[in-house]
This record gives sequence, structure tokens and C-alpha cells, in this order.
Amino acid sequence: MIAFLEQFSPIVQALFGTLFTWGVTALGAAGVFLSKEIDRKVLDGMLGFAAGVMIAASYWSLLAPAIEISESLGIPSYIPPAVGFLLGGIALWLIDRLIPHLHLYLPDSEAEGIKTSWHRSVLLTLAITIHNIPEGMAIGVAFGAAAAGIPGADINSAIALAIGIGIQNFPEGLAISAPLKREGLSSGKSWWYGQLSAIVEPIGAVIGAAAVLVMRQILPYALAFAAGAMIYVVIEELIPEAQAGSNTDIATGGAMLGFTIMMILDVALG
Repeated sequence: MIAFLEQFSPIVQALFGTLFTWGVTALGAAGVFLSKEIDRKVLDGMLGFAAGVMIAASYWSLLAPAIEISESLGIPSYIPPAVGFLLGGIALWLIDRLIPHLHLYLPDSEAEGIKTSWHRSVLLTLAITIHNIPEGMAIGVAFGAAAAGIPGADINSAIALAIGIGIQNFPEGLAISAPLKREGLSSGKSWWYGQLSAIVEPIGAVIGAAAVLVMRQILPYALAFAAGAMIYVVIEELIPEAQAGSNTDIATGGAMLGFTIMMILDVALG
């Protein structure tokens, strides 16, 4: 796989990586053809798992390289990670306030973002789409960083990040398609919206990879920015949703498992 990817530019590598994560999302969403209902325990475990993967990826794949790259560039190692991390959180906070969306199991009256008359199915899909913005960006920045030839970033780590995000995208795809089917949509439409939620990942990846190639000096900031955006999503959305029901132990166990798998992937491949 590595030899195949090394033939292409970092932008194309990032595109391949996120086409993989998009495909896994579509595969997970296809579970709606097998069952109309998804057990709440399973959903909470899936959400917890996704949170664990994102937390681990934020450190091992993004913040740790940002610190190491800052040192190699002669910048105080704490400044770019801190600035980028906070800016990533602020950016997602703004997106959260602007884009209309609705979290699972909440009534229409609790939709967030700019008020709109959009259908509930669209609002539910946009909630997951917001999750995927920083994920795509993170993969793009990781491949761009690997191409820059700076210590602390390599293609193995970028691949590990893409695999980890792909793994957690499988339950995310089902987590959006199954509730949509329960809302009354057909299996086909439910799958369509489920996979559509990941369309922003290839877009974000190409932008992220191109940005760090054009402006190498922003690389540690960009890595930390992606980490801050991902942690914002975890704390503001994934963990509260996973813990909202009575399955807190299952959600916590899922988070621990997701964190462990992502840590193993990054350490083993990176």
C-alpha cells in the first residue's frame, strides 16, 4: 500500500485516503438494508468508540507531530500546538453555530445553528457531516506533512490515521442511516443520506494537503488545528450523545476500545 501511494502527490494520497473513509461510511450506512432498528446500546457503544478513536488520533497523529515539527523548525514547541489547537476549536464552534443541524434523539425544536425549515432528515445528516469536516482535514494535513520531509511526520502515520478514521466511520454511517429509516425514509434514501455525510472528507483532505504544501511554515499549526477541531466534536457532541441514555458503561467501554485501537495503529504503523 505504501509503495502504491508514494507514486502520487500528497494531494492525491489524501484524496485516496478519504475516498477510503468515505467508502467505509457508505458501507456502514448500508446496514440499513438489513435492519430498520439499531439498538440504543449498540449506538451508544458506536458513538463512544468514535470518540475514543478521535481522541487518540488527535494526540498521536496530530499534536505529537506538531510538537516535534515545531522543535525541528526552531519554534518554541508549545506555541504552534497551543495556538492551532485553540483555533481549531473556535472554528468548529463557529461552524456549529452557523450550520443548521440536529443531534440524534432530540426533537426538532432543539435544532442548532441558523434557524431553517429544512427537513429533519437533512438536519440529522448535517450533524454527522460536521463531525467529518475535521476528520478529512486531519488526513489531508497528515499526508501533506509526510511529503514535507520533516521529522515527526511520515506516510505511515498518515495511513494509520486514515485507517483509524475509516474504522470509526463505519458505525457513524449506520448511526445516521438507521435513525433516518426509523423516521420513515426508505432504505435507499436512508443509505444515501448516511454516506452523503462523509462527502466533506475528501474535500477537506485536498484543501488541508494543499495548504501545508503551499505554506510549509503553517504545518504545526495546521496539525494542531485539526486536533482541536476533532476534540471539540468529541466533547461537544459525541460524548454527550453517547452518555445521554442509560448505557454509560457501554459508551465508556466503546471509547476505551476505540482509543486503544487507534493508539495501536498509530504506534505500530507510525
